[in-house]
Amino acid sequence: MADERTRYFRRLARLRRSARRWSVLGGGLGGAAVVLVPYAGLGLPDAAWAASAGGALALAAWRWIDLRALAAQPAPPALDPAEAAARSRARLVAAVERLPVGPGVLAEVRRVRARVALRGTSAAEPWARLDRAALTLAGLRTRLTGLAEPAVVEAAAADRSLRDLAHRVAGVERALRLAPVEARPPLADAHRVLAGQLESGVAAYERLVVAAAGYVAEDARPDGVHPAASRLTEATDLLHGVASVLAELRAVGDPLRTTQSR
Repeated sequence: MADERTRYFRRLARLRRSARRWSVLGGGLGGAAVVLVPYAGLGLPDAAWAASAGGALALAAWRWIDLRALAAQPAPPALDPAEAAARSRARLVAAVERLPVGPGVLAEVRRVRARVALRGTSAAEPWARLDRAALTLAGLRTRLTGLAEPAVVEAAAADRSLRDLAHRVAGVERALRLAPVEARPPLADAHRVLAGQLESGVAAYERLVVAAAGYVAEDARPDGVHPAASRLTEATDLLHGVASVLAELRAVGDPLRTTQSR
C-alpha cells in the first residue's frame, strides 16, 4: 500500500488528466454544435450535440474545481527513508508469504541472515547446532501429539530464548573486542557466563530432540510384524493363488495341452 504522500500526488494527477480530457471533449463537442447548427437549423440532432457539449463542459468545470481544491491542500510530509524501506520490506514479505512456498523461503532467508550475523563469534557454532536440532524437531512435530504436545510448546519457547541469548553472546563478544583494557575483565566474565548458558541450553535442546525422536519411534513401532508387511504378504499370496487358478483354467481350455498331460 502506498503512503499518504504518494496517494495525494496520484489523486492530483488523476484529477488533472480527467479535467483536461473533459475540457477537450467539451470544447470539441461545443465547437461542432456551433458549426453544425447554423447549416441545418435547430433540430433533434443539434439538441443532442448541444446537450453533450454542455454536459462535458460542466464535468470539466467540476474536475477543475476539485483539482484546485486538492492542490490548495498541503501535501503530506515525505516518509523517512528508513520507514519507507521498512514498509517496502513489509510489502515484499507479505507478497512472498502469499506464495505456496513463501513461509518456508522466508524462514530459510531469516536463518541464513542470522547465521551470517553471528559469523566469527563464539555463538556461531551453538547457533548451527540449534538450527540442526530445530529442523529435526520440525520434521517430528506432526507426530508429537497427545502427551508430547507440552514438550513441543516448551521447545518453541526455548528456541526463541536460546536464539536471543546467542545474539547477546555475540554482542558482548564484539563489545569486548572494542573495550579498553581496564573494562575487559567484567565483560569477559559476563561473556563467559552467557556463553556457558548458551552451550548448556543448546545441549538440553538437543537432548529434547533425541527424546522426541525416541517417542515417535516407540509410538510408531508395532508389536511383531508391521501391519503393512502383513498386508503385503497377504496380497502376494492372493496374487499367487489367482495366477495358479488362471494357469489351470488355461490348461483345461487347451485340448492339445490336456492330451499331452494324459
